[in-house]
Amino acid sequence: MIERASAVVKDSPFLEFRLDYLEKPLAALPKIKSFFAENTAATGIATCRRKENGGKFSGTLAAELEVLGKAAGAGFHLVDLEIESAEALKKGELEKLRETGVALIVSFHDFSATKDLEKVYDRMVPFQPDFFKIVPTAKTLTDNVTLMRFIEKMTESANIVGVCMGEAGIISRVLGLRAGSSFTFAAATQGEETAPGQIAARTLLETYRIDQVDNATKVYGVAGNPIKSSLSPIMLNAAFRRETVNAVYLALQATKVNDLLKLVQELPIQGLSITMPHKQEIMQHLENTDPLSAKIGACNTIMRTQDGKLYGFNTDVAGIVGPLEKRISLKGAKVLVLGAGGAARAAVFGLRDRGAEVFILNRTAETAQKLARQAGAKTIKKEAVAKTQFDVIINATPIGMAGMKGAAMLDAKELNTKLVFDLVYNPIETPLIRLARQQGIPFITGVEMFVQQGARQFEIWTGKPAPEEEMLRVVLHTLRQQAEAAVAEAPVPTKATTIPTKATTKPKKAS
Repeated sequence: MIERASAVVKDSPFLEFRLDYLEKPLAALPKIKSFFAENTAATGIATCRRKENGGKFSGTLAAELEVLGKAAGAGFHLVDLEIESAEALKKGELEKLRETGVALIVSFHDFSATKDLEKVYDRMVPFQPDFFKIVPTAKTLTDNVTLMRFIEKMTESANIVGVCMGEAGIISRVLGLRAGSSFTFAAATQGEETAPGQIAARTLLETYRIDQVDNATKVYGVAGNPIKSSLSPIMLNAAFRRETVNAVYLALQATKVNDLLKLVQELPIQGLSITMPHKQEIMQHLENTDPLSAKIGACNTIMRTQDGKLYGFNTDVAGIVGPLEKRISLKGAKVLVLGAGGAARAAVFGLRDRGAEVFILNRTAETAQKLARQAGAKTIKKEAVAKTQFDVIINATPIGMAGMKGAAMLDAKELNTKLVFDLVYNPIETPLIRLARQQGIPFITGVEMFVQQGARQFEIWTGKPAPEEEMLRVVLHTLRQQAEAAVAEAPVPTKATTIPTKATTKPKKAS
């Protein structure tokens, strides 16, 4: 725990020590006291959350109080006491803790939902904490809005700390400070998260630049399900940083389109990248689209106008056709497209527009047949693929994507082609790309398509030329880091330290 704290304290001097993760918290306090003596600029929160309240500490309430009381003497500036423990205290016990001079955080965690937050606040008021920490779980994207509206309402009368847990909660982790949260929480290092949906401090500071987010910051995002592996936030935030655009781009875990649309209007969000499985369903909710999206029946880019209306574009076609045209002539080319979803539709229509002869192979034959009729393409049966020679084979399915399971659609003997193009970009070397390499077949990785379509999105939203070289650089760097991490032996996570990040736009004073 001290090693982790020592490694991050210069960059992030505001640290929470999860003492409940230690087998003997009291025995550790002398060493932590030495750490604070050596790092006088550090501010420390001591937390010793009991198991019944979502923590790791198996001791009694009296034992928890003893740890927190002695933590104050070891140099901690704040202690975190969960509301359930506060309510179980006998009269006078909380005053003893206050007499140590430490600031008190009373915290509430709901690991299942976002409910009546004002009711939670009212439970905390009798304990007169210095900070009210309220942490629900976002089951929908708009749960983040519920929390942030609550913070905005209460922030003038109390020091509120609020974030939503869960994959959908990243909105509150990035925008919570702007709403008035006194600070937010992040993992000291990636892989050592202490709450569902928590992200690394470096990611919050470098990718999302939370210290620069203010009321004028425009919000964009990528919406899909699943969204965890998307590198769009890294790529687009790098583009905003390079071109000095005051904007932030978030990963939006969108299970339902209606929830996403409500978020767009309430937050509001200025623009969206739409990924699977929503590229087709979103079409019916748009005011208008470019002719390409209307023709394809799928949209991957949305822009919100000042009057709140949504307009759709499709940049997938440019991302697919552009890299191919650098290498071959598409007129008369024989192309096999795997899949029949949103990306496949962009590929099929884009290629047909360039005069290619397109064949579609999809596990659900009816979907392939419908797309073929609409685009003037053909379908092909699996058993015929090995007997047919193609100029290009394009994978427009999620098979091979990081975190996705599913058997490959083609094997070595069916890869009869001059060129392979896998639209999956993460990882760089997908099973299909690896197979092509082994067969000595030239290939295009999904990274090229990913950067091209993202660059066009940036230009639609900002009206500025996209910094494509920077976008490609950060994507390749991240993918290589991920590949190296997967190969290397993973360290045993200590889950010892989290980093509360102070608000810079609206500082609060602890009593």
